[in-house]
Amino acid sequence: MITVLIAEDEKKIQEIVSRMLKAEGYGVVEEKRGILYRSVMAKVEKQLVDFILEQTEGNQLKTARILGINRNTLRSKIRKLGIDIGRWKERLDR
Repeated sequence: MITVLIAEDEKKIQEIVSRMLKAEGYGVVEEKRGILYRSVMAKVEKQLVDFILEQTEGNQLKTARILGINRNTLRSKIRKLGIDIGRWKERLDR
């Protein structure tokens, strides 16, 4: 599948390209602003947070500092992404 990203403020170009592609039989999906960011983040955010947590042995404060986010934001992401932080606690208990 080929994706063509056109800036939202380029309405005339978007209309022309969409019309041309539709005339050639291609399906055109017009997405709202931020789709590129969201699609990339959806693919890499969990792996990134998980990797940094592993490197810091589950230390959320260190992880948040490395990622440049607030610790509470990190905790929210951990819950949202379904990351199991219990595995680092188990390692520390041994």
